[in-house]
Amino acid sequence: MVKKYFVFILIGILFFTACGEEEKPINSSETTLNTIMPLGASRVQGNRPAYESYRYEMWKLLLDENWEFDFVGTRKDRASYPSYAGLDFDMDHEGRGGWTSGQILAGIHGWLDETGAPDIVLFSSPGGNDALQNMSYDQALSNVNDIIDVIQDANPNVTIIIEQLAPGQSFIMTEQLTTYFNQMQQDIVTVAAEQSTATSRVLTVDMATGFMDSFLADLVHYNERGARFIAERYYDVLVDVMER
Repeated sequence: MVKKYFVFILIGILFFTACGEEEKPINSSETTLNTIMPLGASRVQGNRPAYESYRYEMWKLLLDENWEFDFVGTRKDRASYPSYAGLDFDMDHEGRGGWTSGQILAGIHGWLDETGAPDIVLFSSPGGNDALQNMSYDQALSNVNDIIDVIQDANPNVTIIIEQLAPGQSFIMTEQLTTYFNQMQQDIVTVAAEQSTATSRVLTVDMATGFMDSFLADLVHYNERGARFIAERYYDVLVDVMER
């Protein structure tokens, strides 16, 4: 009788051990999903067919190279986009037309609470609407720093890619706008260096060099060529920070 009980116990141990091993297949593969928040104003939001966001072009570039990613944000693009590679466009974003740095700062806490902190933030045209609305440069720069602080508080490991913004049409770039624009281009480099931490990189991407009037659908917004140009600039930085 003792021997029979021993045999049953031994069979039970072998059965449960085998079941446990099945939960971890030897040939299983794991991929990393990169969550990306496109953050900014109308250049992020887009307004098809009047003008484009860079998001659609960047989405296609990422698909072409088989990246695992998810655009996140509390806003959804309602425009019509062709499917690509058998997939529908990921329309999530955090772009709001006309919003200034102060408005973005006021909203970013709530947006991050709603979406969860992303792995990567693409910070578009910092201070652009502040300049167009003749608002304080110093306040805009302070707001940009504070926005980065909020994002890093939500995710101490976040990577933030911040633009040295592309200009508007040449004929609207007054002396005042040009001074604002050039100063922001310089200061963003300093912001990125000072805001980077041991775990959170803040990187700049130069959208101004090589950008032409022919990339614009109107005074400040991208046409398809401009959207592609911006997407490619972002992509060149993203490939070095995304995880497979």
